[in-house]
Amino acid sequence: MDSPPILLTSSVVAMDTSGLLKDQDLRIFHTLESIEKWAEIAPKNKFVICDGSGYDFAPLLKQRFPHLMIECLYFLNNLKKIKIHGKGFGEGEIIRYALNNSLFLKETNWFAKCTAKLWVNNFSQCVEEWNGYFLCKAFFSQVFSLRKTRLEYIDTRFYLADKSFYEKFLSEAHQNLGGDGGLSIEEKFLEVTLMEGLSGILFKNSPIVSGVSGGSGKYYNTSHLRLIKELLRSKFVSLNPKFKKLFNRE
Repeated sequence: MDSPPILLTSSVVAMDTSGLLKDQDLRIFHTLESIEKWAEIAPKNKFVICDGSGYDFAPLLKQRFPHLMIECLYFLNNLKKIKIHGKGFGEGEIIRYALNNSLFLKETNWFAKCTAKLWVNNFSQCVEEWNGYFLCKAFFSQVFSLRKTRLEYIDTRFYLADKSFYEKFLSEAHQNLGGDGGLSIEEKFLEVTLMEGLSGILFKNSPIVSGVSGGSGKYYNTSHLRLIKELLRSKFVSLNPKFKKLFNRE
């Protein structure tokens, strides 16, 4: 099975002002850092970096990674709508632009999506799970308590998607977010999942996402203790009859 092209969604200019990481030089630095990690994790994969703030990474990437197969796209997101709907709107438009304009994405039926500044340490393990349509991670609360476990949201930082599946179910999920009582993109993905009765879409082995959060400006905690806790959380929930059908059986 061929590994999919990896789409990195970027915005060098922090159009959503709610995040703490606003310095453009730092945002570029951490994006290059993530690409360097990706080059080690998946050196034979094709990459697409699409920036929604009009920044062209091509000159930097040709200099830093001359042997990496990477396509650079850029355009200007609708700032007015991002202020209304939040960063989820911007990311949705970035993915839409990439699907419509990337030569690498036009060559394949599926893709991996990862937020820029991040990488997935167990990417090859995630790809081996591919079910043919969609795989992601979700966050469950109260897993280790006596209260009922709750499915809170879909983790949109990283996922694998068949293009036709994405177009049918998720391509409009970024519309009408935010505002008074509005949903985040993570909550909207969950709403679609439940409304459409989707099943088998959660990784059995959770992606190990590393890198810097644009919201906090800090590196994610990937300590051994945290990874063990995440593994146990996923295992416990996958055995719960209420959520069992959501997990991939491939």
